[in-house]
Amino acid sequence: MDAKSYKVVTYGCQMNVHDSERISGLMEQAGYVRAAESDEPDVVVFNTCAVRENADNRLYGNLGHLRPVKDKHPGMQIAVGGCLAQKDRGEIVSRAPWVDVVFGTHNIGSLPVLLERARHNAAAEVEILESLEVFPSTLPTRRESTYAGWVSISVGCNNTCTFCIVPSLRGKEKDRRPGEILAEVEALVAEGVLEVTLLGQNVNSYGVEFGDRLAFGKLLRATGGIEGLERVRFTSPHPKDFTDDVIAAMAETPNVCHQLHMPLQSGSDAVLKAMRRSYRAEKYLGIIEKVRAAMPDAAITTDIIVGFPGETEEDFERTLEVVRAARFAGAFTFQYSKRPGTPAATMPDQLPKQVVQERYNRLMAVVEEVTWAENKALVGETVEVLVAVGEGRKDERTGRLSGRARDGRLVHFATAPAAADGQHTAADEVRDQIRPGDIVHTVVTYAAPHHLNADGAPLHHRRTRAGDAWEKGRAPRTPGVLLGMPAVRPS
Repeated sequence: MDAKSYKVVTYGCQMNVHDSERISGLMEQAGYVRAAESDEPDVVVFNTCAVRENADNRLYGNLGHLRPVKDKHPGMQIAVGGCLAQKDRGEIVSRAPWVDVVFGTHNIGSLPVLLERARHNAAAEVEILESLEVFPSTLPTRRESTYAGWVSISVGCNNTCTFCIVPSLRGKEKDRRPGEILAEVEALVAEGVLEVTLLGQNVNSYGVEFGDRLAFGKLLRATGGIEGLERVRFTSPHPKDFTDDVIAAMAETPNVCHQLHMPLQSGSDAVLKAMRRSYRAEKYLGIIEKVRAAMPDAAITTDIIVGFPGETEEDFERTLEVVRAARFAGAFTFQYSKRPGTPAATMPDQLPKQVVQERYNRLMAVVEEVTWAENKALVGETVEVLVAVGEGRKDERTGRLSGRARDGRLVHFATAPAAADGQHTAADEVRDQIRPGDIVHTVVTYAAPHHLNADGAPLHHRRTRAGDAWEKGRAPRTPGVLLGMPAVRPS
């Protein structure tokens, strides 16, 4: 009997991407195989997000498209998990009765059993737990990348931002012990991974469960002792918990990248107060000043919400002022949208859509002006690029490859100047030798607001273990890492 196939569709943040790797690992441990892109899978799993207003429409629209597919595919199953499942629960099956399984953010590990139970009983299974019973990182994982990995250091959030539904869906913060985290990182590095990103809803509050306010800085320093680990990133910190020891750890630990993604949300103190963000613009800019004093080359990115209830034109102008003062390398910008269940959804002075749109357009213009200026300053500089898969959508047409610099910037680079007659050249042979996961040093020749180009021949190309793993078609499949002991699956 052939193994059943599966496909995971992911919406939302990095935490969801990492959860989807866990879901894939569970499915493969249970005997499923990943479906080819052109095939109809036996099981489709939607890992959902509930942060944006159109999340519901997106999910139910996709479920509607799948109904006729399922009708023609006897035995096909559909599962819905993630934040929207935690929020909507049984309503999903009421609105889409052809869904077989609904599971929440706290019980990812139950998915294979729920699928089997739904198949046996020929009825939908809905299981939503109110709190975490098994930390997700104890679950098997099918990693998507041979060269970069997500490592969760905590789940949940203790903040009460009025626009955010995450704490009610992910629960209170739960921290992993440092030994378990480092063991997982060591297991990934043993498989060839060069870069890890430490994940948490608020990484700066890491350690609150075991009473160590300085735990996150210590964790960053500890990664410096892991041989073979070349890059460490983290997301997302909260300005209210950002301490000087973390800045020192970033500056003094060689493999910690000089990149900081720190959500601003608004530059207006009045709006920050209404958002229940317990810092003000002056403190935010003060952190950035300290980061740049310790690491002048640091690239700082952020999140900004436009059109929060009660935001005045003066409030919005304060945001533009902070964007200019902060000199961001990039910004994720959002138009405020109501999320049922959040305090902000019932606040007075909800702004008209046209006002929010007009401010959003102005914000985008200022962000591009600032990021472009920051990027132009790098023209002529040498950058170290970790070659990636899927970062350059136009690479095939332009003849470039793409990857990320140490500071997180996207770089499209040429292997050598293109031949005038379009013939296969030595440059093409060089290109063929450069693999995702390899390291290239190259010189920036052009800057755009959201990326850099390097159109000369690379100065240096280093083949890596991560590139070897990509060439073999083998992504790390780490089992759950328990008790602080590294566990590595043999190749």
